[in-house]
Amino acid sequence: MDEITNNTETDHLADIIASLIEESRKHVVAQINTAMVRTYYEIGRIIVENEQGGDSRATYGKSMLKELSGRLNKRFGKGFSVDNLENMRRFYRTYSDRNSETLSRISEAGISEIVSRISVEKISETLSRISENASIAPFDAFSLSWSHYLFLMRIDNPEERSFYEREAIEERWSLRELKRQFDSALYERLALSKDKQAVSEMSQKGIVVAKPEDIVKDPYILEFLGLPEESKYSESTLEQRIIDKLQIFLMELGKGYTFVGRQVRLTFDDKHFFCDLVFFNRLLQCFVLIDLKIGEITHQDLGQMQMYVNYYDRKVKLPTENPTVGIVLCKKKDDTMVEMTLPEDNTQIFASKYQTVLPNKEDFSRILEEYATYTA
Repeated sequence: MDEITNNTETDHLADIIASLIEESRKHVVAQINTAMVRTYYEIGRIIVENEQGGDSRATYGKSMLKELSGRLNKRFGKGFSVDNLENMRRFYRTYSDRNSETLSRISEAGISEIVSRISVEKISETLSRISENASIAPFDAFSLSWSHYLFLMRIDNPEERSFYEREAIEERWSLRELKRQFDSALYERLALSKDKQAVSEMSQKGIVVAKPEDIVKDPYILEFLGLPEESKYSESTLEQRIIDKLQIFLMELGKGYTFVGRQVRLTFDDKHFFCDLVFFNRLLQCFVLIDLKIGEITHQDLGQMQMYVNYYDRKVKLPTENPTVGIVLCKKKDDTMVEMTLPEDNTQIFASKYQTVLPNKEDFSRILEEYATYTA
């Protein structure tokens, strides 16, 4: 008996230590990634300032990078191809304006004076010193991996790029999730419901959840469910696919969501009703009810959701919690019918479409431009 107890205690102790080691390794990897991004930014700055101090013609820059690449690869091994050095130079050009205020700290540390006098032949000798003194560089905001920034630099719109960077940091998006959110036109979908000032604020602050409208998207993109656009499926199939991919669905819903249940029963007067999906949003401190419709939404669907919301407000939510939000997620909708069915001061019931394929970002961008022109 003692041996069994000891083994159990040892296993528990081993699990605790293993968890500590894993967390420590993650922290080390994060520090390494941050140091690498900082170094690449500084390399880009050195290259740009060296070009500005010499001949800025394209032929000079190309030959200089080729020569520099050969010397760095010989000294440090792989990783300093001409293409990679071009990316580092572009990285600095893309983000240097954002860091203009803190760049003065580098100057105070003496690096700027060194760089202003440095020649191509001596750049490689300076890299190791920069890496060792990364703490003096202005990279507090560079919290993502180099792969993330390689992708972000492909986004031409600075406001859109800033938005995705902030959301990737706050929501801890992997590179795969960042690409998915970009491909699903998250920025354009959110921007369609905002004025110019709100769009600008979104790029600076990311998604701010302060009222029910802030957690609702139209459309929702559900390409991860693997349901072809023209295929026939039931509402139960759609619901099951969502449950099977719940983690990704939560990311698509947005910030602050926790899952409560599926087919949640509401009973009164010996009648039973079932809400497809129930969530709780921690940021708004309210329940969020979702009903799935595979066809076009009807006024009866909105009325049913109003009943669900009333039930939760009167029977389920705590006095300290905010009014319940209801979302009818449908394949098609008539905006006029929805507007006429819901109260003018409605802040609780929403109807949103869903798509099972990735949208065409060009179409979203065009719609956004037309909307901006219309509201100007």
